[in-house]
Amino acid sequence: MKILLTGITGQLGQELQPILAKTAETVAVDRTALDLAQPDTIRSVMAEVKPDLVVNAAAYTAVDKSESEPELANAVNGTGVGILAEIARELGARLIHISTDYVFDGSQSQPYQPDSPTNPLGVYGQSKLAGEKAIQEIGGDSIIIRTAWVYGAGGKGNFVKTMLRLGGDRQELRVVSDQVGSPTWTGDLAEAIASVIQHSPEPGIYHYTNSGVASWYDFAIAIFEEAAALRFPLKVQRVVPITTAEYPTPARRPSYSVLSHTKLSAALRTYPPHWRQALRQMLESFKF
Repeated sequence: MKILLTGITGQLGQELQPILAKTAETVAVDRTALDLAQPDTIRSVMAEVKPDLVVNAAAYTAVDKSESEPELANAVNGTGVGILAEIARELGARLIHISTDYVFDGSQSQPYQPDSPTNPLGVYGQSKLAGEKAIQEIGGDSIIIRTAWVYGAGGKGNFVKTMLRLGGDRQELRVVSDQVGSPTWTGDLAEAIASVIQHSPEPGIYHYTNSGVASWYDFAIAIFEEAAALRFPLKVQRVVPITTAEYPTPARRPSYSVLSHTKLSAALRTYPPHWRQALRQMLESFKF
């Protein structure tokens, strides 16, 4: 089997590349080789590689910036994904595509199921939903895995890295406490994707996050507690909980982003590790 992995410079792609390379011949590309906003690059790479499986870890992920760059967000997350799915179907290749909790509006108070009604609040979520719909309309052998609150040691930045940076510079931080989700480590997410490849569940939409629930405030507190135990250099003395209204952003966030992973857990016959355990593992690997 030959695998094409996109988005290898991102935090998930960096985790996936060595894992997939152990199981099959893996051709890993970044945006300079395959740019989802440039259809010709998609066609040329797919024609050259002729993969049996495509794992699409590439995306436009700048949630706030997407509000001022809707055309680019939709070109990458919507149109480009559709072209990738169409070519995969023509080649008879399976597609595994990574999507997001932002396709939901956060108005529920119980975990979102894969078939729960979607209603994105902003451009980013709308563009990711457009990609999902394109995949479903094309048909083919495709699996969509929605995830949420992703962080890892690789990539440009994420909440954990931001907290460690700010916590090393400031004595007090203010963190939103009325948005709830499940922090998800790329290490566990990458292993889950590898397990999907191995178990080959039916095409469709699945959810994967680490287990457990937290607010961003809870997450920040845990980051500093775990980092302090590992002797990270920290100055922070106090974390103040604030509301979303006190921290306005260009893009609206879902207030409740908990995804049910029951469907995928049943298919893989395993349950995701708790987010606090995953955070500890990430920080241990990040430090040493």
